[in-house]
Amino acid sequence: MRLILAPMATLTHAALRSTIAQFGGCHEYYTEMIQAGTLLTNGPFEKYYLFTTPEPEKLVWQITGGKISAMVEAAKMLSQMEGIGVDINMGCCAPDIVRAGAGIAWMLKDQQETQQLVAQVGQVVRQNNKRFSVKLRLGDEDFTKEGFFFFVDMLAQRGVQQITLHPRTKKEKYRNPPKLEYVKQLVEYIKERDYDIQVVLNGAVSDGASAEKAAQLAPGISGIMIGRAAVQKPWVFKEIASYQAHKEAKQETFQVDLLETGCHFIQKLQQFQPPEFYKTRLQRFFAFYSDNVQFAHHLRTGLLNHPTPEGCIQQLEEYFAVAPTERVRLIGDK
Repeated sequence: MRLILAPMATLTHAALRSTIAQFGGCHEYYTEMIQAGTLLTNGPFEKYYLFTTPEPEKLVWQITGGKISAMVEAAKMLSQMEGIGVDINMGCCAPDIVRAGAGIAWMLKDQQETQQLVAQVGQVVRQNNKRFSVKLRLGDEDFTKEGFFFFVDMLAQRGVQQITLHPRTKKEKYRNPPKLEYVKQLVEYIKERDYDIQVVLNGAVSDGASAEKAAQLAPGISGIMIGRAAVQKPWVFKEIASYQAHKEAKQETFQVDLLETGCHFIQKLQQFQPPEFYKTRLQRFFAFYSDNVQFAHHLRTGLLNHPTPEGCIQQLEEYFAVAPTERVRLIGDK
């Protein structure tokens, strides 16, 4: 079972990927969403989205945008770079993304326009011998199962080789449990139609037990994609592997130093991101990472109020000086 880092804006950049890699990494790393039109303008910050660190051969470039021509040109450019392939984002529900005709808007437009996008992007990606994939949701709140699978037919007939399904609708938030039964039905539908498409589940996985449960509820998936849990716990992929080792009666535990890991992220952020990005990237990462400690609200408040590399290091050091027993965690213990 492939374990995959989900694409997340302001999060799945080279600094987070490098932090995950120090714990053994995962099978695939999706980049944060790359705006196709902005990429093509070669702006001052675009190079930071193109770093392939730490494992270029495992990288998947995800693109977003509302114009077919820009999406095709961006896909052509990225599919000539190192990595596994190019993915179209058809699941993002952020209002500014949807208003621009991107993200989940591609599932809601006239399907003829979406067909053109998929066909043309797929052609340039496959010409460069790279994998062509799509990440999507179920659709709008009024979606039907028939309409969803009609959309899947369109993707399959235009050469999509992998579908990642986040089984929620456009407006459903993370407090609503994902509809894993649709992932199972998607696997069965693809098998019945004899489509050569892999299915990846995105959602509801945060540790070994939930990964095992997801695989049982949606048998036949080829991979599990993890997002927020991989930010909170950059070691989550190793944790899942350790859990499986325990199921096989092996002893495989490891320690995580929360201070060292937090500082490692900060160091890599300074190495791979411009100073203009420090504030937002630090705030986004530590909003999740703080949940590893008992007094998460206290630590989170301190970190978010001091969003500089030096300020965050100081906040981490001060917290663990007061709570030294929380600094090192044992992962994988029965």
